[in-house]
Amino acid sequence: MAIGLSTYAFFWRMSERVPAPLTLLQMLEQTAAMGVKLFQICDYVPIESWSDAQLRELRQQADTLGIELELGTRGLQTAHLQRYLHLARLLRVSVLRSMFNSADHRPTLAEAAALIETILPQCEQQGVRLCLETYEQVSSADLMSVINRFPSDYLGVCLDPANCVAALELPQQVIANTAARVLNLHIKDFSFSRQQGWVGFTLAGCPLGTGLLDYDQLIAQVRPAQRGINQIVEHWLPWQQDAASTCQREAEWTQQSVDFLRDRQPQE
Repeated sequence: MAIGLSTYAFFWRMSERVPAPLTLLQMLEQTAAMGVKLFQICDYVPIESWSDAQLRELRQQADTLGIELELGTRGLQTAHLQRYLHLARLLRVSVLRSMFNSADHRPTLAEAAALIETILPQCEQQGVRLCLETYEQVSSADLMSVINRFPSDYLGVCLDPANCVAALELPQQVIANTAARVLNLHIKDFSFSRQQGWVGFTLAGCPLGTGLLDYDQLIAQVRPAQRGINQIVEHWLPWQQDAASTCQREAEWTQQSVDFLRDRQPQE
């Protein structure tokens, strides 16, 4: 089990809203500088068009920094996941996070199961675990109704309890529904705040350990240390008053999250 960072921990710092967006290599360098040895390249669309030479160079750069890589994308369409399995082979990745839906494809549960049935043998042959994330567009019960059709060690859940709150699923229930098949964890905290004028609420991120995520319950049920499940840091950081403030806050949240997780790892 390892603590890792995701591209979502650099969401604003790599975005076009800041004057000098971070490159993927710069994110890896900052990850290594924090003493973190795992990085999930998640929903980073440019990598899909990289050449094999570029991918091999990235793997070499990660090796130099002592970083293990994971991949993340969206959707179940066969050609798309086959492309990501190719990326995984060149990057020596064994964890691929995805979701049922993509921007242009929303399969029914039956269609999702058929697509998984098509791609899963390739995942098994390559030794890549396909981890489907919990999120508000698909209930955790529906997600598990599909995943549980396949008793494979190479298909499971990327658990992020915060995502399902928008669909009125309690995090505790999402954890209970999925714990037995979790293969990857996305760790971010969240809270509700009143809108100005007291009309409505905002669901947004907050520093890890200060919000509604019951981290201790999550760990007690999933048991990542015993099962070799990595914990990947993400954020739901709202834009601050300007780019400089937002980047500074994002860096602070990232360091706080890593410190929080390190403090709670079991002692050997």
